[in-house]
Amino acid sequence: MTTTLFGSSIKRREDPRLITGRGTYVDDVRLVGLLHLFLVRSPHAHAKIKRINVTAAKKMPGVVAVYTGADLKDKLGSVPCGWVVPDTKEVPHPPIAYEKVRTVGDPVAAVVATTREAAADAAAAVDVDYEVLPAVVDMEKAIKPGAAQLHDGAPNNVAFVWEVKGGDADAAVKSAQVRVKERIVNQRLIPNAMETRGVVADYNPGTNQVTVWTSTQIPHLVRLLLALVTGHPEHQIRVIAPEVGGGFGSKLYLYSEEVIAFTIAKTLGRPVKWIEQRQENYMATTHGRDHIGDVEMVGNKDGTITGLRANIYANMGAYLSTFAPAIPTYLFGLMLSGPYKTPNIYCKVTGVFTSTTPVDAYRGAGRPEATYLIERMVDRFAAEIGMDPAEVRRKNFLPPFKDGQAVTTNVSYDSGNYEPALDKALNMVGYKQFRKEQAEARKKGKYLGIGLSSYVEICGVAPSAVAYALGARAGVWESSLVRVHPTGKVTVFTGSSGHGQGHETTFAQLAASEFGIPMDDVEVVHGDTDKVQMGTGTFGSRSAVVGGTALHMSAEKIKDKAKKIAANLLEAAAADVVFENGKFFVKGAPAKAKTFQEVALASYWYASLPEGTEPGLEAMSIFDPKNFTWPFGTHIAVVEVDGDTGLVKLKRYVCVDDVGRVINPMIVDGMVHGGIAQGVGQALQEEAVYGEDGQLLTGSMLDYAVPTAEDFPNYETARTETPSPANPLGVKGAGETATIASSPAVINAVVDALAPFGVKHLNMPAKPEKVWRLMQAAKR
Repeated sequence: MTTTLFGSSIKRREDPRLITGRGTYVDDVRLVGLLHLFLVRSPHAHAKIKRINVTAAKKMPGVVAVYTGADLKDKLGSVPCGWVVPDTKEVPHPPIAYEKVRTVGDPVAAVVATTREAAADAAAAVDVDYEVLPAVVDMEKAIKPGAAQLHDGAPNNVAFVWEVKGGDADAAVKSAQVRVKERIVNQRLIPNAMETRGVVADYNPGTNQVTVWTSTQIPHLVRLLLALVTGHPEHQIRVIAPEVGGGFGSKLYLYSEEVIAFTIAKTLGRPVKWIEQRQENYMATTHGRDHIGDVEMVGNKDGTITGLRANIYANMGAYLSTFAPAIPTYLFGLMLSGPYKTPNIYCKVTGVFTSTTPVDAYRGAGRPEATYLIERMVDRFAAEIGMDPAEVRRKNFLPPFKDGQAVTTNVSYDSGNYEPALDKALNMVGYKQFRKEQAEARKKGKYLGIGLSSYVEICGVAPSAVAYALGARAGVWESSLVRVHPTGKVTVFTGSSGHGQGHETTFAQLAASEFGIPMDDVEVVHGDTDKVQMGTGTFGSRSAVVGGTALHMSAEKIKDKAKKIAANLLEAAAADVVFENGKFFVKGAPAKAKTFQEVALASYWYASLPEGTEPGLEAMSIFDPKNFTWPFGTHIAVVEVDGDTGLVKLKRYVCVDDVGRVINPMIVDGMVHGGIAQGVGQALQEEAVYGEDGQLLTGSMLDYAVPTAEDFPNYETARTETPSPANPLGVKGAGETATIASSPAVINAVVDALAPFGVKHLNMPAKPEKVWRLMQAAKR
């Protein structure tokens, strides 16, 4: 690095166009002859389709075509699963159901019309006759003999059974001095991205190219999957991810609607647009979390944790979404060591099909579920032995390490130093003083609580060979092509695809730092498969770790070539040329230098080039890391519980994260702020609820509570820095840390506040009625 741009807080360059309405989202795409797609969706959670009558719908004004699943089944194929675990039951997932529906919202017909309103009116006229079947909503009931079967290929509705183990958990339980058991529920969540999903597909019969604009995190993988599902040549599919109004993992897949729009546009030879309605979004876009687990933590009276056992049920919903099997297995089970030395761990995960919306990644994706389980049980263990929860954590932390630490779940962390983050957070919150204030408040009938959460997370998924062995059906590397123009301006083409993370800013900072040029001289291009080389996309806190490192590698190649050209201009040996702050000069003679811009121009002039050197400065790199990265930290929440109503008020929130080296602290702070909001939302308010008949009872924002700004205090954030040895930049992921840590911190604080009532545990969300009932039960 040659300038101070790396590590500087710089405002996001994307924001001015977004906040002034100059961004282009999918719904802003306008094409000549555009048609609108509206889907008829099942009102039943489980039913046979006996008959579909589309006669009336076809006769309505503006209607161009109406299709059923039977009409298109040979063209639509089946939506694939992109990551499986051993013995996964890969059941068919028709984009439009044609024999049976398995969840409310399953598409059963597609209406295409000249306006969105005409398509919606005609959809209402489609008459579908169903034979309603019993729904299966409860995971534990779904796998019992006699339960309704959703798929012929998945007996007892079991999608998979997976285990992770290290040491001997059974022996640890038998020999333990202390045992604590709890049923841990991690409730289902609805992602609620600001922009719902949408797709525009346009077929050009002259070139046989289909162009697809879609609100996605993975444009190249969508292109690949569309080719595999539809049979259309991959090189004749262009996928564009324009501005994406939030994803949080919910736009990480190939969805039925993308396949449907693609197929209908190709069939009709006219562009087709589908924009998801908000209520439709609640039914048709993937949900997150939804685990039920029986957990046991054991140890000794001195505070040493010796073992953990868990039996987990993970809801897959009606079908396997693209990455669904990986979330409650590798991204959950492998994280059950947390930051601790726990020598004996066993976990069994049963993936279950139910008559509900499919479940896949939601911000954190498996790691919040693991951290919540661990951190709740650490607090239960601490309470059982009468030891301060901060000291239990400190006693069981792994010792500091800089380059690899094997843990019980058979993975190796990259670097870690957990105690300084804990100490910093405790000092920031004034932990000892708070305990005094808490005791005084309780004498006055005021219920304050403080909760800790120390976490480690897995991100920057890698290497590809390991991911492949674990069931991934695509590489997890990332690409970057860097092109230096004759005037010294730079274009970065990244396979990462930004949707709110600030790629255009941080990648420009990184490139400008590498070349010693102004950020304004760097353009970042992403999200278009015709412009950008094959890439993997953005998810799992991987952009800076994998995509940023690929950029760095390309920059290094360019600088190496540029040094040779500069040496030729300076009439010196390349080995004697130094590059600093955007200038090339011979060691010891900085006054006689060539600027980066001068060398860039010279690279295109044949006369300036060393013999055998090709003109231009351009390099392409693919980075496939040798290991994941493992950010960590400690978060602390302070709450007050109203003794009359049970209302929980978050009074303070302190967090200390370690994400390695930080490219842009302001952007990382923003990620942390947003992550806290989503984690606190789960802890206190958010919950997707189904009736026994499979109807989503929280099907709109009238019923599903989303936190607002007034629900939060000012966040108090800080960092420690432990560089990662897994990449040359030393960076770790930052986008999901706060979501992972915040839910257990808040619930631990609520339980702490309710200690005078004898409360040992409550499941999320800690809504006022639930808390009030716990307090009332203690008074009786």
